[in-house]
Amino acid sequence: MNADSLKSVASRVFGPIVVIGVLLAIWQWYAGHSGLGSDVLPSPTRVWQQGWAARQNLWTNTVPTLQATAMGFCLSLIVGITLSILIDSSHFLRQAIMPVLIISQTLPLIAIAPLMILWFGFALLPKVLIVALVTFFPITVSLVEGYASVERSTEVLLRAMGAGKVRIFRSLRWPAAMPFFFAGLRIAITYAVVAAIFAEYAGASAGLGIYMQLAKNSFRTDLVLAAVGVSAVLTLSLFAFTYLVERLTIPWARLSRRAVGKS
Repeated sequence: MNADSLKSVASRVFGPIVVIGVLLAIWQWYAGHSGLGSDVLPSPTRVWQQGWAARQNLWTNTVPTLQATAMGFCLSLIVGITLSILIDSSHFLRQAIMPVLIISQTLPLIAIAPLMILWFGFALLPKVLIVALVTFFPITVSLVEGYASVERSTEVLLRAMGAGKVRIFRSLRWPAAMPFFFAGLRIAITYAVVAAIFAEYAGASAGLGIYMQLAKNSFRTDLVLAAVGVSAVLTLSLFAFTYLVERLTIPWARLSRRAVGKS
């Protein structure tokens, strides 16, 4: 790793750490001087201490949330990729499917989640479906936009060389859509954990949503915030994981961006 790379990594890591540190310091100061009790506004140190003391219970409830998030996101990948291929394959399908997809994103989650629980019970399935419903749209749209980014002249050249529709899609349109896909993936992954927790709020036997609800009902604001911290760490970890996958699967995209930045 050269000096420029080290400097880039340091700037990406050091900046957020400083900002988070400043925000935590302000929170710590205000919690100690506001006159509010620790049951109303616990300090960051109290949240950390109580969260660590309850780490076993927190972990037990994190596992179902992570499971629903992972399975729901995998389902959204399957649905999103399939729909994007259908939309790209036919102008008629694009006109027919896109409005339905847009309408699906206008449905209020606060109304849909309880219905999902009512229809499918308190098991894992409704949580998976809710996560998929929330996250598939950015994946679908980003892929469709990626397919459309292909230069028409390149596609015409491949057709002139005898390439069929499937070959053109596999060799040209799909690779061109990958940077767009990962951009949509990062948008979707930030909603996945929140969607799983919201689904658990609507009805579940375990999970971070249930844990927050029980802690709130017991006036344990510190444990509520500890669970919020766990969900934030999960989201950040999944977000960072998308960059790792992108770097391993399409390293040429990162090199291309670097070349453009230097030009």
